[in-house]
Amino acid sequence: MTDPQYQAPLGQVPQQQQTNQQTLQPPKPKQPEDTVRDGNIKGTIWRREGPKNDFFATDLAKTYRDKNGDLKDTHSFGKDDLLRVAEVARRAHNRVSALTREEFRKNRQSKPQNRGAQDR
Repeated sequence: MTDPQYQAPLGQVPQQQQTNQQTLQPPKPKQPEDTVRDGNIKGTIWRREGPKNDFFATDLAKTYRDKNGDLKDTHSFGKDDLLRVAEVARRAHNRVSALTREEFRKNRQSKPQNRGAQDR
């Protein structure tokens, strides 16, 4: 008798082979958690995986059009950009704080509570 996992009817791909084909596809690019803007200055907030917990990191950039009209980002800022960079950094800080609170609440609700220690 043959293993049904490796034996498939004619014209069908065995289950293990289907799984292997699915895992060979390139992973989807990660999407930012949020983006805050002030004109052409933006702060992109990314979720990063740490050894114990996830955390958030922010990339600051200035968007401009190159000679061909294509949108590009730079991480270099002129004197006139700096106050807007500071404002975007402040907004990003507030948003990361809110995301961190949401994550904490979600984790706290998903963990079973040990009420026996509170009763003592």
